[in-house]
Amino acid sequence: MRVVVVESPAKAKTINKYLGDDFKVLASFGHVRDLEAKDGAVDPEHDFAMKWEVGPKSEKHVREIAEAVRNADALYLATDPDREGEAISWHVRDVLAKRKVLGGKPVHRITFNAITKTAVTNAMAAPRDLHQELIEAYLARRALDYLVGFNLSPVLWRKLPGSRSAGRVQSVALRLICEREAEIERFRAREYWTVEALMATTDQDGGRGGGQPFTARLTHLDGQKLDKFGLPDEAAAKAAVAAIEGTGFTVGKVERKTTKRNPAPPFTTSTLQQEASRKLYFSASRTMSVAQRLYEGITLGGETVGLITYMRTDGVQMAPEAIQATRAAVERDFGGRYLPDNPRMYKTKAKNAQEAHEAIRPTDPGRTPAMVAPYVSKEQLALYELIWKRTIASQMASAELDQVAVDLTAANGAAVLRATGSVITFDGFLKVYAESRDDAAEGDDDSSRILPPLHEGDAVERREVKAEQHFTQPPPRYSEASLVKKMEELGIGRPSTYASILHVLQERDYVRLESRRFVPEDRGRVVTAFLENFFARYVEYSFTAELENKLDEISAGALGYQTVLRDFWADFKAAVDQIQGLRVSEVLDALDAELEPHLFPPPEEGDDAKDPRACPSCGDGRLGLRLGKFGAFIGCSNYPECRFTRQLVATADDDGGAEDLAAGPRLLGTDPETGKAVTLRKGPYGLYVQLGEQEQIGETKTGKPKMGPKPPRASLPKGLDADRVDLQVALGLLALPRDVGPHPDDGAMIQAGLGRFGPYLKHGDAYKSLPKDDDPLLVLTIGLNRAVDLLAQQGGGRVRMAARALGDHPQDGKPVVLKDGRFGPYVEHGKARASLLKADRENIESLTLERALELIQRKAEKDAAKTQGGDAAPAGKSPGAGKAGAAKASTGTTKRKTAASASKTTKTATKPKATKATKASSSASGTASKTTRSRKSEPAG
Repeated sequence: MRVVVVESPAKAKTINKYLGDDFKVLASFGHVRDLEAKDGAVDPEHDFAMKWEVGPKSEKHVREIAEAVRNADALYLATDPDREGEAISWHVRDVLAKRKVLGGKPVHRITFNAITKTAVTNAMAAPRDLHQELIEAYLARRALDYLVGFNLSPVLWRKLPGSRSAGRVQSVALRLICEREAEIERFRAREYWTVEALMATTDQDGGRGGGQPFTARLTHLDGQKLDKFGLPDEAAAKAAVAAIEGTGFTVGKVERKTTKRNPAPPFTTSTLQQEASRKLYFSASRTMSVAQRLYEGITLGGETVGLITYMRTDGVQMAPEAIQATRAAVERDFGGRYLPDNPRMYKTKAKNAQEAHEAIRPTDPGRTPAMVAPYVSKEQLALYELIWKRTIASQMASAELDQVAVDLTAANGAAVLRATGSVITFDGFLKVYAESRDDAAEGDDDSSRILPPLHEGDAVERREVKAEQHFTQPPPRYSEASLVKKMEELGIGRPSTYASILHVLQERDYVRLESRRFVPEDRGRVVTAFLENFFARYVEYSFTAELENKLDEISAGALGYQTVLRDFWADFKAAVDQIQGLRVSEVLDALDAELEPHLFPPPEEGDDAKDPRACPSCGDGRLGLRLGKFGAFIGCSNYPECRFTRQLVATADDDGGAEDLAAGPRLLGTDPETGKAVTLRKGPYGLYVQLGEQEQIGETKTGKPKMGPKPPRASLPKGLDADRVDLQVALGLLALPRDVGPHPDDGAMIQAGLGRFGPYLKHGDAYKSLPKDDDPLLVLTIGLNRAVDLLAQQGGGRVRMAARALGDHPQDGKPVVLKDGRFGPYVEHGKARASLLKADRENIESLTLERALELIQRKAEKDAAKTQGGDAAPAGKSPGAGKAGAAKASTGTTKRKTAASASKTTKTATKPKATKATKASSSASGTASKTTRSRKSEPAG
């Protein structure tokens, strides 16, 4: 027997089918060990020696692998074909060697880019040794991340209370988000105007009124070419309109050219994440999770096959056989006109050939999305379709466009208008796929604008001239797609790290997603300012990118990993030692100056507002950055005489600080139905809204007030800022759960609500959390179509079917019903339930009453057998045979009863009589317990 180790159990099951009974395929469940989670796991004093440990969750899997290898003839390490996969294989081999189970057995490393029978068998036929350079690149990356985390994070905790840990790459990504936010805050809108004219061709006989209309924009005025700000105000715009209206126009120049647009290459990890974000609204982590399932495969025609190739790659090239299969699919489905004469070849920009794997593509381009639709979930189908279309389009003919630009010249020479348009003469690859752009501006694309036939010297009719006011817009916040694209451009991170980087930033509450855009939290901005001031080199984009290049050089064998670690550690340790000597007040002064434009924005020009640093409470104090137990805040310099404080960022409601809800509730308005006040409050578990007040309904016998029931309350969803909560939002939250609409499949009502784990949808007994990266107020506005789509993703992409009666039981006449539960379909008769077997699930529509009764009977017999087994001797012990065994059992029972009785008697005899003190203590304990329970019932924020 030969043992094969892969990463996931789903992959293990599939590969075992391919290899047969002579092989045993086991899963490592990812990494089997990691650096010890304590200081000293990487020792710079001893050439960066590393201490590894097998985690509690991995120990069971390691033992299973070790036991199998002990009795095996050979070991094959078949983890993923990237740096992390190579590291996992190294860890498995090293752990097995230390446990002395290899015993000289051959150890082979195999890799495959797709989980298909051909790919796996070809890999088995061409094993290799472990790639030592890839392993060393992993060791260097892991050591760098550890040294930064375990040395920089403690400095953060001491100098910036309330801060979380810092990471080598995550901190640089955070800097990108914070810098973009600073750009937006510094941005000042600038006014400009444009002038457009609605023109028309004249009739062939020179008449007017019957021509084809088109629009043209003013480009030249009084002999000067107008730039974007050529018409800076309304007066200039009106003068331009008057100049156009005072003259006629003829066609001065016509430019025609034919252009070609080429398809984009197949997907890499980053481009897949970007397109899935734009077109499918998937987060990076969700994209990788769905892609993982497509890679591991599904059952088609009785065989489990992987649908796509490996999804962590920076390569755009495809294998020759994949190119030929793609071209064959193009010719079959679209015809020879759409197939270029020669295959399209794409080259990766990655410098490291070891990591430039094949692009993400379908394992069989001939397997269309329609073919796999019945076997996958909706989100799996959507992502597969995206990958399939992009791959097919990459080998299709170019799109051809005719572009026309026409200059219209004023009779008096005072103005020139330009009309542009284009028409797609051959759609080519656009018939299948068009790449989206994250920063596309409205009106950028003229491909759908068609101009009428125009020739030089033709007279044109002027119909309407209008001027339009515009203001420049600030740069947009980063979306997941644009941030991944920017990180890739700068060389920060690698394909396997993008999703985890974005996840960690949100998990640490350094950023939040708002309308699918990243907004830095105050905590994140303070941390970034700290790092830029005191660890500037280590958050520089060029430094981080250069370090990534060095890791690639290690992978290529051009650089020793310990050399890279020594060079990094010498300067980094000196920087850490230097900052540790600074006083907290020095750190605060530096951050206060760095963040001043953000914390204390200057008043607009012409605004007579007071000094933004003046204390609104005492009048003569100066506001500045302060640090407390729970993080940074704004406080007065006259503390403790003046105790004014506020959050870091002012809101529109207050005097610069969120009205300090801790001091009292904020009135939002009056409920029109009840006439009661609706307030926003701050409790021990966060912010919540409340309708009315708790009223006194009488007095107790001791004269204390007797209060009525607590008024309705609703917690604010996570990520919802207090300044977004108005009366309408509050009433909506208080009205939850709300009915969204009946499900089209079964008519059951879908409800939207807010629970312990956030906003959710409910359909029957099925629940589905709303996406975390959506607007927190989606629970108030979500419609039926979106709700049905989200519910379809529940439980692997299916909506639970409606219950179906199969008939009445022949013995008692009670109904036997087919239902769909959390773990799949089952049949129910009274309190008896039985899950459907695999064969029954595949033919669920034809399930009969007789078959349901068989399943229920089988389940009843199985339960009866378990019950009888429960009276038997404990596992591992043999009960006595015949009368002797029964006697022994009886004797044992008697002895146990006697011992228990004696123990009970002893306890009764020695139990002290309860005193007043002990009763009082017991009463106090009970009261405290009740108080604790009552606090738990308060709304969570």
